Amino acid sequence: MQVLSFIISIFSGIIASTIMETQKGHTHPVTHIINDIARPLIEMGFEVAAGPEMETEQYNFDILNVPRDHPSRDMQDTFWVKGLKETVLRTQTSAVQGRYMETKKPPFKIIVPGRVFRNEATDATHDFQFHQVEGLVVGEDVTMAHLKGTLNHYLRKLYGDDVQTQFRPGFFPFVEPGVEIDMVCFKCGGDGCPTCKQSGWIEILGAGMVHPNVLNAAGIDATRYQGFAFGTGVERLAMLKYGITDIRLMSSGDLRLVNQF
Repeated sequence: MQVLSFIISIFSGIIASTIMETQKGHTHPVTHIINDIARPLIEMGFEVAAGPEMETEQYNFDILNVPRDHPSRDMQDTFWVKGLKETVLRTQTSAVQGRYMETKKPPFKIIVPGRVFRNEATDATHDFQFHQVEGLVVGEDVTMAHLKGTLNHYLRKLYGDDVQTQFRPGFFPFVEPGVEIDMVCFKCGGDGCPTCKQSGWIEILGAGMVHPNVLNAAGIDATRYQGFAFGTGVERLAMLKYGITDIRLMSSGDLRLVNQF
């Protein structure tokens, strides 16, 4: 019994020592950015919503006012699920809009973080899977000014009070009018460099006022309610904030990247 107790004590000491030497895990930079985006928006009254990654064509395209002949429906942009009719791997977190609006009454404010998929070639700035954060606000008397104020507020939370942005006209089928938001390049401060293609600006967001067709398709009276929506690629924001040069590193599982956070 004494020998057995001695052996047990030795192994207990080894196990305890191993546990003490085990390093804590690290939060992935994508998770960091999602949390950073969500925090100020939740403080502003937004709720977090979610939806399936394998989505129907109705919610991924039809309800979002995407024409039947739009190029994004083609095989080169969308992963269609073999054996399941009109089913895709969602190409955007905007697909959650219709599902949410069908079951809720305005006013509401939601954010939708999640993974999306695009059937495209990969390079340093593109990957076939990545994360987005979708924002949606619907209520009475919602204007473009509310959209601009909301986005500028959370970008200041992300990058500091001195961040500079510009809003440019842009086209997305589910918003009208649509805008694209640029931020002054974090590398050159606006002087022009290879990172920003010498423009001094980097595109980080797409947004706009929710198209009346989208509201009506979800059963919301577009003559009474208005809304705005915005979406951003999380990996792109992580690359901007942390100086990561290749988007593929964030899905590689390489601990040399993750262990820095």
